[in-house]
Amino acid sequence: MGTTTATREQVLRRRLRVQQLDRATDPARPPTDADVLGLGVQDTGPDGALWALALRGVPVGARAWPQDDLVLVWSVRGAPHAYRRTDLRDVQAALRPFSDADAGSRVYDAAKPMRAAGIRPVDGLAFVATTMRHVVATPTVKGVVSTRLTQEVPEPYLRWCRACQATHLWEMPFRLAALHAGLELEPGTSPPVLRRIPGWPSSRVGSVERKRGTRDDGTLDVVRQVLHLLGPLDARQVAGFLDAPVQDVRARWPRDAVPVDVEGSARDLLEEDLPGLATAARPDGDRVVRLLGPYDLFLQSRDRETLVPDAARRRDLWPVLGRPGAVMVDGEVVGTWRPRARGRRLGLDLDPWVPWDRSTARAVEQEHERLAAFRGLEPS
Repeated sequence: MGTTTATREQVLRRRLRVQQLDRATDPARPPTDADVLGLGVQDTGPDGALWALALRGVPVGARAWPQDDLVLVWSVRGAPHAYRRTDLRDVQAALRPFSDADAGSRVYDAAKPMRAAGIRPVDGLAFVATTMRHVVATPTVKGVVSTRLTQEVPEPYLRWCRACQATHLWEMPFRLAALHAGLELEPGTSPPVLRRIPGWPSSRVGSVERKRGTRDDGTLDVVRQVLHLLGPLDARQVAGFLDAPVQDVRARWPRDAVPVDVEGSARDLLEEDLPGLATAARPDGDRVVRLLGPYDLFLQSRDRETLVPDAARRRDLWPVLGRPGAVMVDGEVVGTWRPRARGRRLGLDLDPWVPWDRSTARAVEQEHERLAAFRGLEPS
């Protein structure tokens, strides 16, 4: 098969559709009916996972987490993500490090003292997970868990935290070990409260290392999921999303991935997704206007220059601190937004990047009303 060519507009419209951002809300749709849940939906900030699901036509509100159906855990990049509760064992299997080098990459600075003490990072994660399971017998706030862990683990797992003026566990091993300990996060808690996942098998506690020569991911392949929901991408971009070494990602590259040239950039896409790329060449139906949350999956791809070609605008959308949300029209980011809640009313600070025509401005107003209703507030 030869190389398929695609424009950035095709790429963005395909992502919009495959991520189901073009769906209207259906009151009969269950909370689990969103394809992005297969990769996890990041829950950072007030307009996190549930708002991302609402934008994909799932009938949820900010104050009503469907705990029987969805579960919140620390996962990719150590960030909190929502998953289908029924998928959680497969999620845990898929999120085990691909290799010891991958484990070291994921725990960042914590890898150096572990290795200096002769501890492989993958073994370190397993030890922290097993210890966390023992510590968290009942729902426990994060700070208390940290204090108890500090009393239980030896020096290579600990660091002096200048901000806290205390010695405690390195942050990334703490977060990444929690799921392998069979622990979930209690939604809506700040600081976070950890609790045991009901029915979690004891055989999975501390089960971090993969069997050599196997790809025992259960039914979830995260490399494949990233390519499906955010492709076309190259291995470096997928590795950046997963915080994994590029060589590990390349070793797991899907056999049915095919080359796609995106305006001179060599990438890959799953062969089964090529028809969706072709049909995305032309607009279909009404325009899709959405107020994307700052950490919506649509904004999480590591090919930021494709999503926002202008470097200054990229700095506006992805600052070091305090990300805004994005105003998206048919896959194009046309501005940013920030919420301003005052009492029972929700205002928006809007920054249009281009002149908005009347229909776009009206659609943004409607999305403002939708966000306010989602939060249980009135628009202002």
